[in-house]
Amino acid sequence: MKKQILVLGSTGKTGRRVVQRLKNNPDVEIRLGSRNEQIPFDWENPETWKNVLQDIDTVYITFQPDLAVPFAVNAIEEFTILASKSGVEKMVLLSGRGEKEAQICEEIVKKNAKNWTIVRASWFNQNFSESIFLEPILAGFVALPRAEALEPFTDADDIADVVATVLIDDNHNGKTYELTGPRLLTFKEAVNDIASASNRNITFQSLSLDEYSAMLREYQVPEDHIWLANYLFEQVLDGRNASVTSDIEKILGRKAKDFSAYAEETAKTEIWNPKN
Repeated sequence: MKKQILVLGSTGKTGRRVVQRLKNNPDVEIRLGSRNEQIPFDWENPETWKNVLQDIDTVYITFQPDLAVPFAVNAIEEFTILASKSGVEKMVLLSGRGEKEAQICEEIVKKNAKNWTIVRASWFNQNFSESIFLEPILAGFVALPRAEALEPFTDADDIADVVATVLIDDNHNGKTYELTGPRLLTFKEAVNDIASASNRNITFQSLSLDEYSAMLREYQVPEDHIWLANYLFEQVLDGRNASVTSDIEKILGRKAKDFSAYAEETAKTEIWNPKN
């Protein structure tokens, strides 16, 4: 009998990669969890939750935009209770490393799920190529706060490999994993790696948190996005995550991808080359 897996955030950075890894598995049937699917799923519309959970036995839970936002705790509580009532046997949660709000959500999953695995990660490599830092890199000017903070940037492909493994392998039930890259870097060092790999001049400037918020407002970034960016820079980049783990290697039997390898691979796609 096939395992019925619901992947929430199936168009997101990790969700779509997890789908790619599972779609050719003959023992798995995947249901995509996003607003635009035939059976839609929307975190902000609980009326969509029941239908998407029908006949599902395993769920990969990613929460948009982040487990730190104020309505996350209630949503995770309600969703996980409904999921278990609907017959879901296992939940795998993508959590935020070093985020106390995310850890509240972890405890909710542990309480309400029949079986669970927690996968924690923080800043993704792909934030530089698929998300908030892409535009500044294309502009050749990256200005960020907390320039001195060290972060073990984690590759979304590694996260997806881990998630696809733990969704299927019940030996990982009841475990919490912290996923990191193999090396600590500052944001400036990460940007320099990208500049070197893409053969471009990219300037990095250090800002205060207030200056960064003011800059985002100048660019008319929505206030809730500014709040989240401030939270991540102020709370999570205070040194609490300045350590590496071997959990990726423990689960996959290979080392985590280094940021330089990510930069070299991504540069070949020309995503960082400005289009004239």
